[in-house]
Amino acid sequence: MIITRRHALCCSTLALGGVVLAPQLAKAETAARQSAIAADPAQKLVTEQFMIDAADPGIKLYVRNKHTEDLKQFSSEKTLLFVHGATQPSEATFDLPLEGLSWMDYIAQHGWDVYLIDVRGYGRSTRPPEMDQPAARNPPIVTTDVAVKDIGSTIDFILQRRGLSKLSLMGWSWGTVIVGAYTADHNDKVDRLVLYAPTWLRTSPLPQAAPPPLGAYVAAPMATARERLQAGAPDDRKNDLMPASWFEAWSAAALASDPAGSKQEPPVLRSPAGVFQDNRNYWDAGKAYYDPERIKIPTLVVVAEWDRLTPSQGAQALFHKLPSGPNKRLVEIGEGTHFVMLEKNRIQLFQEVQVFLDGPCRN
Repeated sequence: MIITRRHALCCSTLALGGVVLAPQLAKAETAARQSAIAADPAQKLVTEQFMIDAADPGIKLYVRNKHTEDLKQFSSEKTLLFVHGATQPSEATFDLPLEGLSWMDYIAQHGWDVYLIDVRGYGRSTRPPEMDQPAARNPPIVTTDVAVKDIGSTIDFILQRRGLSKLSLMGWSWGTVIVGAYTADHNDKVDRLVLYAPTWLRTSPLPQAAPPPLGAYVAAPMATARERLQAGAPDDRKNDLMPASWFEAWSAAALASDPAGSKQEPPVLRSPAGVFQDNRNYWDAGKAYYDPERIKIPTLVVVAEWDRLTPSQGAQALFHKLPSGPNKRLVEIGEGTHFVMLEKNRIQLFQEVQVFLDGPCRN
């Protein structure tokens, strides 16, 4: 089911002229939409942090958990793990409080047990030794294969901790590849899947010049990172989408996650280059890293109108690769970029995802 910007309905048949909903599904969808808006922001949230073992010896993974103080019973239907993208850790993406509210807070306030993970090489997780050397001395580190393994370790930790059999996953950008690949191999462990700004096969022509060689990691000043993430938005709208105070909050949080990079002049945020190597070997080469047809669970694909990094054409192509059925949807958010979760229209994104998470579609 394809939903145009600012409109979303679940478990329905959508034609160009309108939407056909069975009465009971329409009622359930309305309730889910009301629930997505009606969280209680006054609820006190409990935050816990863990350093868990990865599958490889000597590697620790940073995991953060949030839920409301009164939540005592945990279920697969109300447990979610966030997975970050290629260039910044999860806490600067999903748990950055803007005007007092992060996306992690928002979902927790709706009665969910919410987690985030930093793959090795990102944020507070173990930094491979190559990141203590000049980048050019070593080949790219932390490929998608490694990231999928780290996510598997995290999922097993959460399921064992709560005594659950499955949970929901949400990935952003490169994170959609990680969670998509994991789900394709482990449908039995995933309840619902959200692919936000999904990476898919390149549709635009490749540059004629050969790409520069990659080192172990990349490093970018925050202004450069913002310009890349907001590419596609009209120039006169970028500051409106992300006010200066929001940029400063994001920049400070991201740099704080990289003590070594933040001490450089100018300060930079470093991230492993394995994903960029995979980009050349897979998506730029027209080769899929995973097969969406093997995903058998309810799936939401979300993209923003001005996202140049992962444009709507790729999201649509991915959506149509998912198995046919009523339990999938595609949503386009108006006036947003690849960075919409930290822009002024972020609540629209939050609400559409919450409708899907709380909605009636089930396997």
